[in-house]
Amino acid sequence: MADAPAMRIREIALYERPVTLRLPFRFGVVTLTEAPQAFVRARVETADGRSAWGAAAELMAPKWFDKNLQLSNADNFDQLRAVLHLARDAYLADASPATAFGHFARHHDAHQAACGQRRFNPLLASYGPALVDRAVLDALCRLLGVSFYDAVRANLPGIGVGRPEFNGLDMPSWLHALRPAASIEARHTVGLVDAITAADLQERVGDGLPETLEEVIAAYGHRWFKLKVSGQVDVDVARLSAIAGVLDQLPHPYFASLDGNEQYESADGVAALVAAIRAAPQLQRLWHAIAFIEQPIARKLALDADLRGADLGKPVIIDESDGELDAFVRARDRGYAGVSSKTCKGIYRSLLNGARCHAWNAQGTATRYFLSGEDLTTQAGLAVQQDLALVNLLGITHVERNGHHYVDGMAALPRTEQQQFLQAHPDLYEDSHGAVRLKIREGRIALASLDRPGYASGAMPDFAAMRELRRPA
Repeated sequence: MADAPAMRIREIALYERPVTLRLPFRFGVVTLTEAPQAFVRARVETADGRSAWGAAAELMAPKWFDKNLQLSNADNFDQLRAVLHLARDAYLADASPATAFGHFARHHDAHQAACGQRRFNPLLASYGPALVDRAVLDALCRLLGVSFYDAVRANLPGIGVGRPEFNGLDMPSWLHALRPAASIEARHTVGLVDAITAADLQERVGDGLPETLEEVIAAYGHRWFKLKVSGQVDVDVARLSAIAGVLDQLPHPYFASLDGNEQYESADGVAALVAAIRAAPQLQRLWHAIAFIEQPIARKLALDADLRGADLGKPVIIDESDGELDAFVRARDRGYAGVSSKTCKGIYRSLLNGARCHAWNAQGTATRYFLSGEDLTTQAGLAVQQDLALVNLLGITHVERNGHHYVDGMAALPRTEQQQFLQAHPDLYEDSHGAVRLKIREGRIALASLDRPGYASGAMPDFAAMRELRRPA
């Protein structure tokens, strides 16, 4: 394996542009209709004077990083802007060279502390470095002319060096053994206010794209689904029954995850929902199709709740509780079997947790530990491509993917930008209904074009068409 090159970070630029949803989406305590998308550009330079730019993008989703109901969506957006500026300032303040991972490693603790002083929780704090780290890694890949897959497999970022959390995991060997696939299953999210059938629609958007669960299945051929629950057993059983009424008509097997969205205070509450589902004759096929339950207990309680004595019938993973690098270790001790991978939490955290699963499973215990791919907010372009490349390299075979459903693809972007992404990734995108958008066939997303120099993208956003990401007061 090649040595990890050291680089200086010379410039970091922050941008944003608005995203408007074609359909409202409710998750937990918020119904989302619009949000900004953040963009980071970073220029790195090696000792011999070679230089390259890289970039990353991520939606600024309200009420996920911080669910404090006293804060407005605008407050949440400003929190995310603030952590991006804090990360930018930190990474630029130290001009000494380091590997791509080394920049993350040396700034992680101080950045978390700086965010803590502003009462930003660790999950929120992770958002800033998550984008900067991806932009830096993209720049490294472009400078060396290698793909994200090849860079990570050869450990050109230097992953693991300088952070105790990676000790004993033999990262170089594990990374080298990773093998990306040619496609991945798209797991369709059914939100809490999403229409199941046409009878549920009060009025149509009328843009020709699918609006109900029935229409989504007909259009994209999904076999995997993510089902949101509200924490009210009777309401959830009724809604799951309506969903099962559609899914059970499928002639082939289907699979699902159950997303608790932090709606419970204890394992007993989750067990009550599970018991109600098991007792409902109309939900038997759906129950057998469920692969795991995601973050059912509120994050402030989840890692204190011991699941080992609860009759939940399915493995349980953490998502919002994954705020710190040791969160999965603590969750494992409480009976959790998995953790989500999300680029908004950081690529190095996902790779760390993947290596942990590999090491723990090699111990031969009864529990099989795993990563799941979770993120419905990734938008067409850099965000969805970088997240897809990460989960694909990790060997995850299905991923929550819904940005294409709630947002009208690249319709709001300059047409030239749309065409550049389409030309660079004709397997990933299609031009339909007036815009370039994610292409899903028989429930799968083709990924071959992500294997190219750079971090999974042969095109770049039109930064000139964006506004600078403002620094909150």
